[in-house]
Amino acid sequence: MASYGSKEAVIQNLRDAGCSQDTIECCMASLDCGEKAELLKQLEHHRKSLLHKVHEEEKRIDCLDYLVYQISRCR
Repeated sequence: MASYGSKEAVIQNLRDAGCSQDTIECCMASLDCGEKAELLKQLEHHRKSLLHKVHEEEKRIDCLDYLVYQISRCR
């Protein structure tokens, strides 16, 4: 645990990253048991979930940009 910081710091980092309480508990259990591979798997899963949301929002922005473009072309 020492190499990751205090337990509280790790929990706060997971919260700041938007992890659910269930995810935080699973990550901390993996960390406590020394299951580094499982912990990394859980973190990667959460990262992919966040990235998927970013891509969905980018698509929405593209739709809005296209609408603004179409409206601005009309006279």
